[in-house]
Amino acid sequence: MTLTNRVALITGGKRIGAEVARTLAAGGADIALVFNRSREEADAVARELRANGRRVATVQADLSDPDSCTRVVEETVQELGRLDVLVNMASLYKAKPFGELTVEDWDTQLNVDLRAAFLCAHASAPHMKAHGGGRIVNFADWVAASGRPRYLGYVPYYVAKQGVIALTEALALELATDQILVNAIAPGPIVAPPGTSAEEMAAVEKATPLGRWGGEQEIAKAVRFLVESDFVTGETIRVDGGRHVK
Repeated sequence: MTLTNRVALITGGKRIGAEVARTLAAGGADIALVFNRSREEADAVARELRANGRRVATVQADLSDPDSCTRVVEETVQELGRLDVLVNMASLYKAKPFGELTVEDWDTQLNVDLRAAFLCAHASAPHMKAHGGGRIVNFADWVAASGRPRYLGYVPYYVAKQGVIALTEALALELATDQILVNAIAPGPIVAPPGTSAEEMAAVEKATPLGRWGGEQEIAKAVRFLVESDFVTGETIRVDGGRHVK
């Protein structure tokens, strides 16, 4: 798929999502950015992309609400005229000991990471089909892609990301006849979360065969590859500097 004059919807348009938006826009796509609380960041990216000649829609939504998942797709199509690419990046990442987990913790994690990806894909597919096909890129995690948990305190997160991989494979099969290709990216050490100490950063670098953090652009390049490919579907690609092999 060429990106020229396509429309890409990106959920979670902060930090890495902003770089994905820039990369797809540089290829010629118009962009819809979904944000929850990060309005200033989304507006700043939108101004930047518009200054470079792209059309941009910003949509506020809490994707833990199922109706919002449908709404962001419909608002994208209303404002930008079509939808060709969906990048499901919205996610939560917070450690909590198993004994302290509540039903709300479980539901919130799976609703944002897994259910929203399903609902956004479900709402997007008819619009993609109407234009001859499309691309859906989901976001898993390198730990989930490794097939076993490695860190304590992330039970709902790990389960949700394993679910994303299963969803990706199932949708790839379901949507293949409509020429909608569905893949996932499993990031590793890309950017350090806020508050990461120098010691923690060094430990991650030591545990990563390439010996460094990847940076947002590595994810953006992987997304663009999956969008532009015409014969890759049902795959989960780890972008983790080899972290899974060590």
